[in-house]
Amino acid sequence: MKIMVFRSRRDGAEGSPDMHTQSTLTDTVINEVIWYMREHQIQRSQLAQKMHVSPGRVSQILSGGENVTLKTLDSMVTALGARMEVQMHPWNDGVLPTSFEVR
Repeated sequence: MKIMVFRSRRDGAEGSPDMHTQSTLTDTVINEVIWYMREHQIQRSQLAQKMHVSPGRVSQILSGGENVTLKTLDSMVTALGARMEVQMHPWNDGVLPTSFEVR
């Protein structure tokens, strides 16, 4: 079983993060999906077929240029045969409040 835990460290002091220096939650999720696909040698065309969408739609989603809905994320994760877990942490612990495990 392969486990990938992604946690981004933020720069600077305690308090709210500077949104210009960190990736968004959407970017983080898309990066995890792309990582999982690489690790399991899954092509975008294969994902598209399992999601019942066009390969162009998968490329559009994975480009990170749009706000991915939870429904779309659920469809992607299900099609990949994976599970995604989310954890929240306070800003002042030095870790972004999102952490993902993909198994």
